Formats: sequence, C-alpha cells, structure tokens
Amino acid sequence: MGWIQDYQPAGPLWLSALFAALPVFVLLIALGIVRLSAPISAALSLLTALIVALAVYRMPVELAFDSAAMGVVFGVWSVAWIAFHAVYFHNVTVATGRFEQIKGVLAGFSEDRRLQALLIAFGFGALLEGVAGGGSPIAITAAMMAALGFPPIRAVVLALLANTAPVAFGGLGNPLIVLGRLTAPILGMEQGQATDQYSAMVGRQLPLIAWIVPAFLVIVMAGWKRMIEVWPAVLTTGLSFAVMQYVTANFISPSLVDVIAALAAMGSLWVLTRFWQPATIWRFDNEPVVEPTQHAAQKGAFHAWTPYIILIVAIFLSRIGSIIKDLPAWLDLSALLHKADWKFPWPGLHNHVIQHAPITAHDAPYAATLTIDWLFSPGTVALIAAVIAGFAMGARPGLLVATYRKTLHQMRWALLTIFMILAIAFVMNYSGATQTLGLALATTGVLFPLFSAYIGWLGVFLTGSDASANSLFGPMQVISAQQLDLSPILAGATNTSGGVMAKMISPQNLAIGATAIGQSGKEGQLLRMTFWWSVILAFVVGLIALLQATLLTWMIPG
Repeated sequence: MGWIQDYQPAGPLWLSALFAALPVFVLLIALGIVRLSAPISAALSLLTALIVALAVYRMPVELAFDSAAMGVVFGVWSVAWIAFHAVYFHNVTVATGRFEQIKGVLAGFSEDRRLQALLIAFGFGALLEGVAGGGSPIAITAAMMAALGFPPIRAVVLALLANTAPVAFGGLGNPLIVLGRLTAPILGMEQGQATDQYSAMVGRQLPLIAWIVPAFLVIVMAGWKRMIEVWPAVLTTGLSFAVMQYVTANFISPSLVDVIAALAAMGSLWVLTRFWQPATIWRFDNEPVVEPTQHAAQKGAFHAWTPYIILIVAIFLSRIGSIIKDLPAWLDLSALLHKADWKFPWPGLHNHVIQHAPITAHDAPYAATLTIDWLFSPGTVALIAAVIAGFAMGARPGLLVATYRKTLHQMRWALLTIFMILAIAFVMNYSGATQTLGLALATTGVLFPLFSAYIGWLGVFLTGSDASANSLFGPMQVISAQQLDLSPILAGATNTSGGVMAKMISPQNLAIGATAIGQSGKEGQLLRMTFWWSVILAFVVGLIALLQATLLTWMIPG
C-alpha cells in the first residue's frame, strides 16, 4: 500500500497546522525579520521541514529525503533552467550593446519613468509571462528597468508587483490547463470543458484587479499625486488589458489571454503617447525634472527590439500546436519538440505515498513523476533565441560563452536558493504538511471562498508557480467546495487567482529578481517591501470570490 499521509498528526487540526506551518514561519522570520541571506534562510527552513516531516508526520526517512531530492531536481529544470536563460538573454543584449539602442527607443516613447514602468513592468512583463513564465518576466523587466536608470531595488519591486494579474494565464494558460486536467474527473467533465470553465471564471475575477494594477504600480513608485498626473495612461493601460483579458478568457482561449491582453495594453499606451504626454516629466529624486518634448517615432525601433522579437517568435513557434488547433502534423513544431521529452517516476517515491479524503475523492497513490522537456522548455527556447539573437547582433562565439559564464556566476546564490525552496515544497507536499494547512483554511464554512484565495496564495508562496499550486491544492479546493455546497468552479478558479498574488513574495522569485539586478542578498528587503501588498491583494481576490459565491452568483459560469 505504501505510507499513508496523516493530515492531523498532532491531534486537533489547528495544532497540526501550527506544526505544518513551522517551515514557512522559519523562512519568513529568517528572511524578513532576522534579515539572513536567502540561501541561509532557505537552508534553515528546509531543515525545519525535514524535522517536522520526520518527527511530527512520522514520514519514513527515505521518503523524506527522496522528496527533498526530487524537489531539487524539479527546481533545476522547471524553474532555474528558465530563469537562468531569461537573465542570460538580457545579458547578451547588454554585452552586444543592443540594449543602448533599446534605451533610446524607450526615451522616444517617453522620458517619464511612470510611463516606462507601465510599458515595461506591466505590458512587456505580461507578454513575457504569457509566452514563457517561469520567472522570466521578473528577471528581464527588472534588469531592463535597472539598466534604464531605475533604482535597482525599485525596479525589482515594480516587476514583482506587476507580475500578478497575468500569472493565472502564464505559459500559454498552463496553470488552468493543469487545473482542468486534475479536477475534470471530480467534476464529471471533459478536461477541455473544465479548463474552459475555469478560464471563464478567472476571467471574471482578475480583470477586476488588472484594471487597477497600473495605478497601483505608479502609486507605489511615485505616490498618489504623481499617479493622478498620468491618469489617462494608467486608465488606458489597465482598462485595455482588463477588457481583453475578460474577452479572451471567456470567448477565445486561455492559452492566448496574456499575449492578446498585453499587446492590447502596450499598443493602447503607445497610441496614447503619440497624442498626449504628462505636463511634467517625472523622474526619481536623483534625476532632473524636465519639461516634456514631443518625440518623433524612433527610426530603427524594429532593429533595436530585434532580440526580443526573436525571443517571442521562437517561443510562439515552439508553442504553435497549443495556439493553433488542428495544425497539420508537419507544421506542429510543438509535437516535434515534445518527442525529446523524458518522463520518469522518481525512484523510491513514486506511488509510495497514499493520499486520502478530503484531499482526494478516495485513497490514491501520490504520483512522483518528473518530466524533462529538453527542447520544449522555455529555458531551452530562450537559450536558442539568445544564441540566434547574439549572432544577429554581431556577437562572436567567445562573447556568448563569456556572457554565459558571467551569468552563471551572477546567479549562483539565486540558483541555490531555488533548489532549496523547491526541496521544502516537495517535503511539505509528500509529508502531508501542505495539505494540513489547506484543510485548516478550508474549515471556514461560509467564508471558505475568502480563505480559498489564501490557500492558493500559500501554494504559490511555497512553490513559486501557479500551476504547481493548482496541482497541489486544486483537487482539495474542488472537493471541499462540493462538500460545502459551493461552486467547485469558483473554488478552483479562486485557488488560481489568489495564488498569483504570492508570486511577488515567493522566495525563489525574490532571488531571481535580486540577482537579475546584481543585488543578491537583498531578498529580505524585497520581501518586506512586497509582503503586505501581497496579503492585501490576496484578500481582495478572496473578497471578490466571497461576493461571487453569495451576491453575484450570476458571474459563475454554468
């Protein structure tokens, strides 16, 4: 049978939940209060997770260490490989001098830092999230803004705050595809039908957040008064994104939501700035305030953006089978790339742990399979695009190799942090600690929709991935909602929507952002600057879900 998880190893659920939360408490305290470095904080949390798994949950030693090992390998391929090559891609544009041209084009768009943040952090970040995900939007947009002259820490905070509303549909809708695949049997639906209903529901939650995120970014960046000065840009960007997010999620495809919404936001903002500029150009305190000038469209803009055009085209082609349905086999590059996938069960762990109600509908072995998508991974595509773009920009092989070594040295501590954070997540998942926390939050009865957002939030905080949070908590959310006579579609969608608000505080994303701007060791500062925003935004999502479960039930797709 294998080892059966115990979701109340300490007796009362509340006491078991306190023990289960110890690794999270240790991580937050070490990183945010004691101000230890991210690798040390993660190491202490990992040690705590192993002790809790062994001493409280009575998890067999070999299963505990097998789960930690699998978490490390998962972190290497599914997170670090993508984030590393996103940073490498940006470093290639800097090493070849092409980024100086991009800076000139952005100055032609607007010299105002508020408008630059809207275009890069919100618009371009959403586009990168839509086609790649995996930390790449944070790495690339933070590095771009820092290179443009934004204070480095401020640049990362803006990138983290902007990486909210798009995340549910990131990686061509992967979080919702994962949720639909796992919960369709529970719902008694076809996988595609479940995915479409979740997409529609999330598309009726996040647009309510998305249209205010640009204003939120500018307020955090420059204050309320400075936000009012650029309200036409804020409203144009947020509203165009929100409208297209709703339309695409409900009537087109979850795979295209971020791409269409981001292009709409960026295009609308660009058109606006051809006719309007703020009365005063705003810069940071150490920069001069200058009067606006009317900028002509920059010649050579296409040439300047060539590297990123190559990146987006490469990722689009690699995902073409997911975007264009019923594509002839000879044109389906996605299927060709997937032929190199390597999927295998993790030795000693796969199906050796048994889950049971209410996490699953009935007793079921907990799978532990790892997929290495050698060619399909966004990290591999980013690497290939970096090489192609490098040669297109005149780089020699020696420069590309030297930049790769530099990036590896630059990201060494961030990579170590990522490995340990995923090890913590896997130990907590397979020991049953994460499930205990979810069940504790699910005991809130009529307030369950509100706390449902925090269950997803917890999952993303631990794993750094909305898809992983849906895999972890999605089935439990659906089953709990059915038991409480609430909409399971609403519960699953809220797990997704609430989860995205934890991207800004997930330690692995903090490490990626800090490293991208050369500020390793500042993860604790970033956590303190984003933590309460994350909590508040998750509450807003939960409040929206609670209203939809009670007063606005017409918003739930039938």
